[in-house]
Amino acid sequence: MGDFIDTALGFPSVVFTVLLAVVVCYWIVVLAGALDTETDGGLDGLLDRLGLGGTPATVVLSIVVAVAWFASLVGTVLLPDNAFLDILVLIASLVVAWAVANQLRRPLRRFFPTAPEASRHDFVGRECVIRTGRVEVDFGQAEVHAADGSSAIVQVRQTGVDTFTVGTRAVIYDYDSAGEFFWVVPADLSNQSKDR
Repeated sequence: MGDFIDTALGFPSVVFTVLLAVVVCYWIVVLAGALDTETDGGLDGLLDRLGLGGTPATVVLSIVVAVAWFASLVGTVLLPDNAFLDILVLIASLVVAWAVANQLRRPLRRFFPTAPEASRHDFVGRECVIRTGRVEVDFGQAEVHAADGSSAIVQVRQTGVDTFTVGTRAVIYDYDSAGEFFWVVPADLSNQSKDR
């Protein structure tokens, strides 16, 4: 055990031992719920330029530090004690860590989707097709298509005296979150106002 501690606290492993301690403390705090894994765009941008983008920076950096620490331990044990070789082990550990993180980020990417979460407000401004015989201030349904091509039947309402029947095309212009319905106007009415 003493040899392991001496190796972990000797150069070049000590560099990664300190970083590994920081990483372990960070993940303990995350698991306790005091932090999340979000990072700023600058760090993500830097990792993108290094070819390590696509997953949260904290995850990628944790992998780099853990692999570099292990590689530096192995290099220190296998090679004789020499200042030049120690620097070579430090550089080689970083290269190995980058290669491993680059390979692991691809399968990990599916666990960290980057697309924004869908919202009902995404339907505002979209055209829909009325699916009920009428639309009034307290009744109506329509079918609307999302940007990804999926469709949904949504509750719709109108404030005016427009006539809506099954198959009428309408435009969603607002969402009422309290009532969980969309306000609509006839599509031809919205086109007329654009032409003016």
